[in-house]
Amino acid sequence: MAKILVVDDEADLEVLVKQKFRKKIRENIYEFVFAQNGQEALDRVKEHPDLDIILSDINMPVMDGLTLLTHLPEANPAVKAVVVSAYGDLQNIRAAMNRGAFDFVVKPVDFEDLEVTMEKTIEHVRQIQQTIKAIKENNILKMYVDENVLNFMNNKEFENTLLKNEMLEASVLFVDVCGFTALTEQIPANEVVKLLNSLFDKIVKEVIAQGGHVDKFMGDAVMAVFRGDFHLDRGIDAALAIRHALSDVQEIAFGDKTYKPAISIGVNSGEMVSGNIGSESLKRLDYTVIGDAVNLAQRLQSAAKPGQILITEQVYNRAKESFNCAAVGEFTLKNKANPVMTYEVID
Repeated sequence: MAKILVVDDEADLEVLVKQKFRKKIRENIYEFVFAQNGQEALDRVKEHPDLDIILSDINMPVMDGLTLLTHLPEANPAVKAVVVSAYGDLQNIRAAMNRGAFDFVVKPVDFEDLEVTMEKTIEHVRQIQQTIKAIKENNILKMYVDENVLNFMNNKEFENTLLKNEMLEASVLFVDVCGFTALTEQIPANEVVKLLNSLFDKIVKEVIAQGGHVDKFMGDAVMAVFRGDFHLDRGIDAALAIRHALSDVQEIAFGDKTYKPAISIGVNSGEMVSGNIGSESLKRLDYTVIGDAVNLAQRLQSAAKPGQILITEQVYNRAKESFNCAAVGEFTLKNKANPVMTYEVID
């Protein structure tokens, strides 16, 4: 459901909006909130942190629409505004756009055109919300986030609704850059970081291409999570794509030292806990997944040889119709009472 704030001092506009969109209101597709001027609108934004878009007039008492636009980035940087005004001259349109308006609709309102504009704006906001969620889940990216966005994400009500703790079925991928620890002792620190980041870029690109998200970077390893439909297939597809991408990387020379990047991968699937894990007293929490399925994926990666993608027999039985696999054998893995039968994903 999309929540929409309508800001206009015309008394009959609320009735008109409810009439025109009554079907979608009844079907819980739209929810409308109303304000009569810009100051009231800012109060509504505070009361409703889950707002998606704002439809605002320009000429209003107390605070006009153009002034309202200048306050929105601080009040809620994720919300987007569409100006709906009879003052449709180029000067007002330019003024609105320069203050951050997403679009402009001229009165008298063509409600079909308005709804198309609303849907376009809502879709844009959904993309922003997904980006904010991804940033929240990837602590390494916090360094590059606008301060207004970080302040908004720290809003407790927003965090509780967006980042709830839950049990879920998902697939986990651990990717380790083989031989990198030894390399760090042989080449300068700047070269180490530059090389590792370039390899991580290739890994992350393939994770995102399959609809996964990077949970964390751990030294020279990457942990990624895949949720939703066909999460196991997408996780294995990402693993194969990562192996192929790094196989194309040429041998790298550092003076008299050479290094050919290679990766080892563990993939597992099952039930896990998703939530904010860490220390509240230190104010260090990671939005992550935990559980036996996650631990086993990491153990599989540790057992894999360079270039190998290891899965369990249980995962093999689910994936064998879609992927070519070969038996590797049993491994005694940490915290597992019995040896674990493993398979290698070939292609």
